[in-house]
Amino acid sequence: MKAISVAATRVDEALRVVRALGSHRYVVGRLHLCHVFAFAALPDGIAELENACAWARTTLSGGRVDPASRDEGLWRRSTDAELAAVLAAFWTPGETARAARRALEGLLLRHALPVPSHPPFDESAEDEMHPLMIDAGWELLPLTELDPQRHRGAMDAFGDALAFESARFEEETAIPVTTHLYELPALGPVELLRGADDEGTLAAPLVVWADGDETYLDYVVRGVRRAARLPERDEET
Repeated sequence: MKAISVAATRVDEALRVVRALGSHRYVVGRLHLCHVFAFAALPDGIAELENACAWARTTLSGGRVDPASRDEGLWRRSTDAELAAVLAAFWTPGETARAARRALEGLLLRHALPVPSHPPFDESAEDEMHPLMIDAGWELLPLTELDPQRHRGAMDAFGDALAFESARFEEETAIPVTTHLYELPALGPVELLRGADDEGTLAAPLVVWADGDETYLDYVVRGVRRAARLPERDEET
């Protein structure tokens, strides 16, 4: 996968990007998994997360799953709105974020899970990340399913009809089948606890990890930047 900068360096910008990633006409599916601790650490009263927080309380009190394990029952499939609300709660400066971070640290300590010392958003540390707090990604429509009217912009991004037909043919004949998708970086305890400072600045500029046809992905990510009111610049890491 390739890391693509979305030019977001502040929390408000990152949240606009996250919302834009799932709200355009090219998204065909998504899979967001959020760990039980991410919900259990949050205070009551966040409207978008009432059901998720109730699930977290039930899961932790049920005694059927070891909270320190890697059991799949510790993750909840979440909506775009829930994903954005969790990130907003931990990253937006204020008492909610301070309370959520204290509670998350308490949960980790209670279950003998150390908080790693590596910097937030350090991709070299992802293999050892535990628990994985947020794993979020979106799948885009295949090129073969783009509509000449509704999706004209992406088709025109290839420059001419021949280039688009060539890319579509490659997609159809690829083994394994080409899937166009992008996802957020893996987010662990460090990213929720120290991913943003008290001034609302991210510890590192946000990137999305993308896989699929580069022309198609570049067009879609440019649209995400526009929707999030961020510069359309081509930066890769």
